Amino acid sequence: MTGIDSKDIRKIVVACDAGMGSSVMLATQVRRQLKGEQIEVVHTPVNSIPGDADVVLCHAGLADRARASAPGTVLVPFQVFIGDPAVTRLIDTIKKGGTVGG
Repeated sequence: MTGIDSKDIRKIVVACDAGMGSSVMLATQVRRQLKGEQIEVVHTPVNSIPGDADVVLCHAGLADRARASAPGTVLVPFQVFIGDPAVTRLIDTIKKGGTVGG
């Protein structure tokens, strides 16, 4: 997997397993934190990740399924839905510039 420059990120997908409301909350939180960044943040089932996703955020337990569903897309796995350091790093990298993944 290669990384993506933060300035090239246009779509972040928060992928979940069916019925997990916490991932909807995470998508809302990320959308709010990136307000004004011209980045679309959507929420989809892990088996239906759209092909135009630049970055996929998913729980570490779903990482293998996300990789299978979106091969070649930068994947950011996390452990906890609110306040996870991986999500914080993603937001900071987008705001300050840099490479995500890699």
